[in-house]
Amino acid sequence: MYEAIQILHSYWAYLVVLVVLLATINAITGVISKREYTPKDFRISLFALITSHIQLLIGIVLLFVSPLVVWFSGTHSMGEIMKNATLRLYNVEHPLIMILMIAFITIGYSKHKKKLTSTPKLKTLAIFYTIAAVLMLSRIPWSNWF
Repeated sequence: MYEAIQILHSYWAYLVVLVVLLATINAITGVISKREYTPKDFRISLFALITSHIQLLIGIVLLFVSPLVVWFSGTHSMGEIMKNATLRLYNVEHPLIMILMIAFITIGYSKHKKKLTSTPKLKTLAIFYTIAAVLMLSRIPWSNWF
């Protein structure tokens, strides 16, 4: 079961990275070019929100079945986890930063819907999705991707 969920989490991550970066670039270019907010912008930002939340659900399942996540098992103390870079990444850094990333996407998406004109909508998306993209790219376990 672990391997199937891990493979799903890994391959879905490619889609999440692609869509979040696309939504971020779309919002930034919209702000820079001062174009009108369109249904395409809404769909791109919504798709980034949906794919990232699905990834979160897969990741939460993975937290409970992964042999790399040991802080639930009680076999390692928090001091041992924090001293080991691999264990720290999979037990603390990756889950925490990815939850923050999804929080920024969710907040940005929610806030942009309350804006009435195009510029504030796109600016809100650009700010929150850029922060989310930077967070996401900072804690992807790149050694497992390539």
